[in-house]
Amino acid sequence: MFNPTLLTQIDALKARLDRIRPLAPDLVENLREVYNIRLTYHSNAIEGNTLTQSETQIVIEKGITIGGKPLKDHLEAINHVEAIDFIRDLAMDERAIAEWDIRQIHGLVCKGDRGAGAYRTVNVMAAGSNYRYPDAIMVPELMQGFGKWLHSNPALHPVEIATEIHYRLVTIHPFQDGNGRTARLLMNLSLLRSGYPIAVIKTEDRSAYIDAIVAWQSGGDNSALNQTIAKCVEYSLVEILSLAGEGL
Repeated sequence: MFNPTLLTQIDALKARLDRIRPLAPDLVENLREVYNIRLTYHSNAIEGNTLTQSETQIVIEKGITIGGKPLKDHLEAINHVEAIDFIRDLAMDERAIAEWDIRQIHGLVCKGDRGAGAYRTVNVMAAGSNYRYPDAIMVPELMQGFGKWLHSNPALHPVEIATEIHYRLVTIHPFQDGNGRTARLLMNLSLLRSGYPIAVIKTEDRSAYIDAIVAWQSGGDNSALNQTIAKCVEYSLVEILSLAGEGL
């Protein structure tokens, strides 16, 4: 479960942000650039991408390749920013998130790969644990069920919904590759739709983040992942308020 005190703090921060909206256009543009780079760097680094944050910025903003770094890492950065732009546009749409949207997000994240946007056809186990993901033959049915859950408008706090979305997708593990990046984008799509800023799980917190997912998958304890994502949301809210001159 969620720490109610933390959710109360998040609610208070969100209310303060709502009171000063709309933010100045220059600040909005700066935040877009900052969070595009930050989310891309950290989300890709969690999965093993070797670009630093400054290198990620150069690749995205300048289109310059970094000597000694794999072409794959450059393409992952470019693809990820396209996927962020996609979820920002999708956040403005009032319809419920659909299964097709998830496949579109994955298709952008893994653009150029043979399996982009396609469900996996082989069985897989989680690296670093004994958790076995659902059999590939079950993936289409599980994703249909996930889509129905998204349409059901669960009676949860928006941060709880975003966390649940992340957990459900990585646990179904519908794609051969790119599940984590897609889940973090889908989580942020849900947050953006509820008026929250993008939340970034940092690469330095990777071990604790992975352990939190494993704890939920193996024993049903969701508290660590809930806390991890809620703290990321809180951090973004505090940062944006500070940049807007509304520091604590």
